[in-house]
Amino acid sequence: MEITTLTQAQKIIVEDKHRFRVVRAGRRVGKTTVATLEMLGMASQQSKRNIIYLATTYQQARDICWATLKSLAENAITKLNESRLEVEIKSKDGGSSTITLRGWENIDTLRGQKVDFIILDEVASMKNFWENWQEIIRPALTDTKGQALFISTPKGYNHFYDLCNLELKDLDFKSFHFSSYDNPNLPVEEIEKAKKELTDDRFAQEYLAEFKKTEGLVYKEFQRDIHIYEKRVSDDITDVIAGVDFGFTNPCAVITILKDYSGHYWIEEEWYKIMQTEAQIVEYVNSKRFNKVYPDPENPSAIEQMRRQGVNVREVIKNKDSIIQGIQRIRELLKQGKLHINKNCVNTIMEFETYSYPDKDDMQNAKELPIKDNDHALDAIRYVIYMQPKDGGNIVKTHIPQGISRIHTYIPKNITR
Repeated sequence: MEITTLTQAQKIIVEDKHRFRVVRAGRRVGKTTVATLEMLGMASQQSKRNIIYLATTYQQARDICWATLKSLAENAITKLNESRLEVEIKSKDGGSSTITLRGWENIDTLRGQKVDFIILDEVASMKNFWENWQEIIRPALTDTKGQALFISTPKGYNHFYDLCNLELKDLDFKSFHFSSYDNPNLPVEEIEKAKKELTDDRFAQEYLAEFKKTEGLVYKEFQRDIHIYEKRVSDDITDVIAGVDFGFTNPCAVITILKDYSGHYWIEEEWYKIMQTEAQIVEYVNSKRFNKVYPDPENPSAIEQMRRQGVNVREVIKNKDSIIQGIQRIRELLKQGKLHINKNCVNTIMEFETYSYPDKDDMQNAKELPIKDNDHALDAIRYVIYMQPKDGGNIVKTHIPQGISRIHTYIPKNITR
């Protein structure tokens, strides 16, 4: 397939020379075709290149790209491994290069590898993106000065939104935006039919590739221009508290919350990491010297370790009623403008903008629990807020412990909000 047969949108992507290209595209724009041609082009130019295609899961990699890859590369394949989703492609210099399809759930298998080119498909759905980018993918591209192509349809204001804005700070990045209308091979009447069937926001996100707030948001009161701060305006801090949501495969979230005389809560710092043992979590919590710590009660062994190290662990009530009431307490603080999030706490912000109910009916939302996804930092915050006395309790001025640096997570320094 020659570049001349591509759509105009596809040509723009393929012909661009930036090292890291970010494609924000609506449904059926032709993302899979572009990804496949990019991989084949890279493999055929030079031998011994290691090329990786990453979908959100291994099965999705097979479903989305495998058949297209085999079809377009039919005359160039020298070796094919169906079970590993791996092909060797004949190169111009007489050798061959390897293309492998993988799933994001097994991203750890890329540790220590050298990669020449990597494509990440549906980036917006990839969990713990920044940590894996900085710990695994970016180092894999270092020795080879490798390239990356990020492709996705938006999914609320999450890490993909930040990725699209990196071009404003980093000249290696270039972002592109195409809607489903940019594919001349897609019948317009089908797009218009979808427009009538979907909500305005859903259509704008899925077909126009616009960033929209997730439907059925739990914290729909959250607004960036109201609740995000760069410099804390209050120095009258009465308490330094932490909420802890344990995790290993899922992120562990330790959230530092400062409470002031006026009953305002300042989310000053997040520690948001995967693959952390109980001992590592306890060590971090103990090092911060919080006045009070509210951990998830479902991990008694880690809580006992904290107590043994002198951490002031407080009781957390956790049941369906406490979740619903805790959510309501946080919503009230948002409405009153009394909950503030430091701009560097990007994972916390992402969760506020994506945590949602399974049902769109607001009348039912209040009676059901949210989807268990994008809730790690929010659970940690809820443990703290729910367990605070409504009347504020006894206020005693305290000092902020040394060492609070606002953020402990793998986020690019040049990220733009």
